[in-house]
Amino acid sequence: MPLQVELVSADRRVWSGEASIVVARTVDGDLGILPGHAPVLAVLVEGNVKIEPVEGPVVMARVDGGFLSVEHDRITIVSDRAAIAEPTAH
Repeated sequence: MPLQVELVSADRRVWSGEASIVVARTVDGDLGILPGHAPVLAVLVEGNVKIEPVEGPVVMARVDGGFLSVEHDRITIVSDRAAIAEPTAH
């Protein structure tokens, strides 16, 4: 069963959908979340959140802090400012 992910900023929903893994940087270090993860509430630091959707390309989002909540395979990421990072040219 995939993760249900919602990434929101203060004024809008930035991304939502199904994912196989989410990786975010917290005050305690990087946190990787797979389906079946135990409930957790974590404080985010400024940095990138990596979302691997069930279908489609990896989503990299830049957040300026905030928090991440996990419960019953639902992940909510809240930040004052969050934006999808522009892909970089190789």
